[in-house]
Amino acid sequence: MSVLEVDSLRVQLPTPSGDVTIVDGVDYAVEAGEVLGVAGESGSGKTISMLALLGLLPERSTVHGTARFEGRDLITMPRRELRDIAGRDLAMVFQDPFTSLHPMLSVGKQLTEHVRRHLHLDRAASQRRAVELLEDVRIPDPEAALRAFPHHFSGGMRQRIAIAIALACRPKLLIADEPTTALDVTVQAGILRLLDRLRREHELAVILITHDLGVLSSIADRVSIFYAGRVVESGARDAVLTHPRHPYTHALLDALPHPEVSKERPLVAIGGAPPAPGRLPTGCAFNPRCAHAVETCRLEVPQLVVAGDRRLACPVDPFRA
Repeated sequence: MSVLEVDSLRVQLPTPSGDVTIVDGVDYAVEAGEVLGVAGESGSGKTISMLALLGLLPERSTVHGTARFEGRDLITMPRRELRDIAGRDLAMVFQDPFTSLHPMLSVGKQLTEHVRRHLHLDRAASQRRAVELLEDVRIPDPEAALRAFPHHFSGGMRQRIAIAIALACRPKLLIADEPTTALDVTVQAGILRLLDRLRREHELAVILITHDLGVLSSIADRVSIFYAGRVVESGARDAVLTHPRHPYTHALLDALPHPEVSKERPLVAIGGAPPAPGRLPTGCAFNPRCAHAVETCRLEVPQLVVAGDRRLACPVDPFRA
């Protein structure tokens, strides 16, 4: 059974000109010990689709669909019950640890406060648990780290502390939102190795959100590619990243730098820009930027259907083997 199974998720956010659809009919599932990679450009709905599961959207937002977490629907769940699950069974690591960690509270305080609430540990037991967590994420001298504050640590160490806080109550699912953004490649590799080790040791299900397909190639088991609030291609990592079939996935991979290729070869940028929410073109949202678009792409919204070893939303399928 999947730890999380999302079906037909649709999210609308309020704006001065009315409600705007940000996520439109997204579905995916993740199993214990599995890493699901969610990729796409900024504004594609990746983060909003996850915040909807935790009830962290702005007031007057509208969410439709189902999100079954161990058989219970997070979308219709009462907020009090959702608060009991969030931070305990379901945890999230946000993109920037410098803003998600409280600058005026010690690391020890931030590690122990929700442990004491969710696991009902006393002060001594929560302190021991905090030391264990810092050791688990490879923070040097964890006892001293508990007395320190976030600004005393580098970006990579702050991200490890944020991961430790998310893991404090032994969750079954961890959502990691761009956990390697703004980190150098060496620190990025360390964070990815940490997530990979933790999911294997604890049978932790992980949803890894990123715009970098290179990151997913090293850790994800399956991949879902988002564009304009919809999934356009999904499947096993090797199938999607080695043989992409949607023009958008192909374009994302072409835009990655390749150090082994001659320096004279320029980067291949994706022409144009993603459409703004509420101003989507007719038909396929990617058609104005797609070199393979035909008349059907401009008239009909392609549905995500099974296409051999993956699911695909492209009537042209120009890269089919």
